[in-house]
Amino acid sequence: MASIESLLSHAELPDSPTPRLDAELLLAHILGKSRSYLHTWPERELEAAQVARFDADLARRRAGEPVAYILGQQGFWSLELEVAPHTLIPRPDTELLVETALELLPATPAAVLDLGTGTGAIALALASERAAWRLTGVDRVAEAVALAERNRARLQLANAEFLQSHWFDALGARRYGLIVSNPPYIAADDRHLGEGDLRFEPVSALVAGADGLDDIRRIVEQAPDHLQPGGWLLLEHGFEQAAAVRRLLAARGFAEVHSRRDLGGHERISLGRFDHE
Repeated sequence: MASIESLLSHAELPDSPTPRLDAELLLAHILGKSRSYLHTWPERELEAAQVARFDADLARRRAGEPVAYILGQQGFWSLELEVAPHTLIPRPDTELLVETALELLPATPAAVLDLGTGTGAIALALASERAAWRLTGVDRVAEAVALAERNRARLQLANAEFLQSHWFDALGARRYGLIVSNPPYIAADDRHLGEGDLRFEPVSALVAGADGLDDIRRIVEQAPDHLQPGGWLLLEHGFEQAAAVRRLLAARGFAEVHSRRDLGGHERISLGRFDHE
């Protein structure tokens, strides 16, 4: 038997940038309680099985596995989402895509596409905010599509659907007022791929060719065939890629091309509007 306080005080996560937070999240999940419960009842004694599970989870974290994968869940926007190792872990930076998308179109009926949906985070966040929008999320990985659908069903968001498709391949002639994507954008030789949480995330969802722009090039080239007149394309990218993405959008004929900065001051997303002739 051990108390909450003693377990947390002896939890060793030397390589984590947030060791106390990680330990609290792991322990709260085992108990089925909030982190505030840990502070309110630090003297509570845990059962042997709970202590053993906590020790096992700490070992996984010390090995570098992301907390979200250990928990099987991650918060994004106002939602709690199931996550798994075949999808990227939703990140706070990506909420800028959601904020911007909500600004671009009114809260009237609209068709919106989320390319490379993963957990369904972007599509479901938008669906939760805009009941009149019809969200479609696509991913080429069947397991990701199934995961996104489980998140949709649990959140009871009837205005979203998920399909298996490699970018636009399975969408036929469908057109949308807004296309949004957080595609792979890391260069194949980027040293960060061997560091931290990225070591555990799917490479196919991270890497896009020698300069990290292969998938963005494809999306920019094909998006006009799936945009309604005046529709917007909104892309997340690396903080040093904004100028290159703006050039791609302008060269393809997009108007009102610009980038927006995240909370860290980095140009994190770029967008443009396409007017068909």
